[in-house]
Amino acid sequence: MLSRKNKLLLFKLLSLFSVVRGYNILVITLAQYLASIYILSPDVPLRQVVFDLNLFLIVTASALVIASGYIINNFYDAEKDLINKPTKSMLDRLVSQRFKLTTYFILNFLAVFAASYISFKAVLFFSAYIFGIWFYSHKLKRIPFLGNLVSATLAIAPFFVVFVYYQNFKTVIFVHALFLFLLILAREMIKDLENMAGDMAQNYKTIPIIYGPKVSKFLIGLLIVLTLVPALLLIKTFDVGYMYLYFVACIALLLLFLVLLWKSQGKRDYVWLHNILKFIIVAGVFSILLIDVDLVLNRIL
Repeated sequence: MLSRKNKLLLFKLLSLFSVVRGYNILVITLAQYLASIYILSPDVPLRQVVFDLNLFLIVTASALVIASGYIINNFYDAEKDLINKPTKSMLDRLVSQRFKLTTYFILNFLAVFAASYISFKAVLFFSAYIFGIWFYSHKLKRIPFLGNLVSATLAIAPFFVVFVYYQNFKTVIFVHALFLFLLILAREMIKDLENMAGDMAQNYKTIPIIYGPKVSKFLIGLLIVLTLVPALLLIKTFDVGYMYLYFVACIALLLLFLVLLWKSQGKRDYVWLHNILKFIIVAGVFSILLIDVDLVLNRIL
């Protein structure tokens, strides 16, 4: 049996993991490696990609900055989350705000330190990334649509830095990025519908609060329709191997999403819609393996 002190420590570790969204960071890290192997450097031997020190440092720095970003976002949203996510907020509050801020600065320092081993340009990028996340959390997220746009841009930044590292400027990369960006932007706007109660209490000026849920749902629907364009292009125009099956399934899910969006009435419906988009994004990470099923086996040696 764990002692009371050890139980408290365990709960605090779980709280910190909850604050930094450890599960999201693991998925993003996996996505960066899979994108590097299958999309950005398909002709490079597998071992060379996996054991590339610079890539490892880029992924590590990205994970540290994302973790610190979740912390500072949690710090500024503490009061709002008490209304929108009361259960999660109780767990998050096991770690003091002072400890969160200390961890935030340590993680950012370690990220810049890791970037310094890559290049000065990497240091500039990650420093700008850190500032961008802070500025978004402190100011921009309160501005309708701009906050959503910046949030989606920050979300795909870890993939941008890997893309620049490999200097792969093929059109198919941009189409993949556009598909992901539109999905994340729609997801961010769905979150505004979910969080209306807390946003209103904290005087956040989101689209559903200023213009109403109907306008917000129309804009989300428009984004989903736009997302169908890169999905169709990736099926019809580009060679994505068996990953085309993922995009076919996505189109079906997104059409279902549009129907459910039209019928949605309250928070429970918006949570379902949010989870559909989250599932599509996470499934997309693992479906990268479908681009070439034999690729890993052929590139191990």
